[in-house]
Amino acid sequence: MSLLQSITTGKSDLPFRAVLYGEGCVGKSTFGAGMPKPVFVQTEDGLVQIDCPKFPLARTFDEVMAQLAAVRDEPHEFETVVVDSLDWLERLIWDHVCAQFGASSIEKADGGYGRGYVHALGLWRKFLSVLDEIRTKRRMLVLLIAHASITHVDNPEGASYDRYGPRLHKLAASLVCEWADIVGFATRRMRVDAATGKATPIGADGGQRVLRCVGGPACVAKSRYKLPAEIDLSWSALVEAFGKGEGRG
Repeated sequence: MSLLQSITTGKSDLPFRAVLYGEGCVGKSTFGAGMPKPVFVQTEDGLVQIDCPKFPLARTFDEVMAQLAAVRDEPHEFETVVVDSLDWLERLIWDHVCAQFGASSIEKADGGYGRGYVHALGLWRKFLSVLDEIRTKRRMLVLLIAHASITHVDNPEGASYDRYGPRLHKLAASLVCEWADIVGFATRRMRVDAATGKATPIGADGGQRVLRCVGGPACVAKSRYKLPAEIDLSWSALVEAFGKGEGRG
């Protein structure tokens, strides 16, 4: 068959792959628990107060991969797989690399000079590959949760600045964010006093929680769909935003 005959048209109807990151206790895991029939793969013990289906706490990278393989291969009725969290998963990945090379830290793996992070990237690709298999074989939504950190950006077109991003090594963060269809920053709406510069949350209960879907100088974010720049931090709000959009942008 000619390769030209393999060309397709139209939009993909596969479920989306999302990264949701933000500061602690902003509601990231609660968002995941509100998604359709979720099951959590835990790399940190942070779901004690959330009633949701979850695997036992994974303490090694191999345990994470075994749990994901079960979601991919075994009969079940789950519709969403949630990994909580990526920054704790990164520690397991680094431990795996260190064990392979008998190193005391990722900085010293395979002789150092950043080689440990390159080896870790191979495990990240393996992890993302099995998530893609879950997405295509089981047609499940994929949500990856991470904490936020502030990084410095050297801007070649103007003044440099700081911005929020997932708390991952830069190689892993770049790979995961490129892979995802949606990268959302979970935060609180704030009011800044012009005189004092002091920021206070807007709304009750610690402030109104929002999800930023468009990136800029303040945060890393993106969407391959036509989503607004900011919505409420809830699954119902995201579903409503999808309904108002017209598919992929």
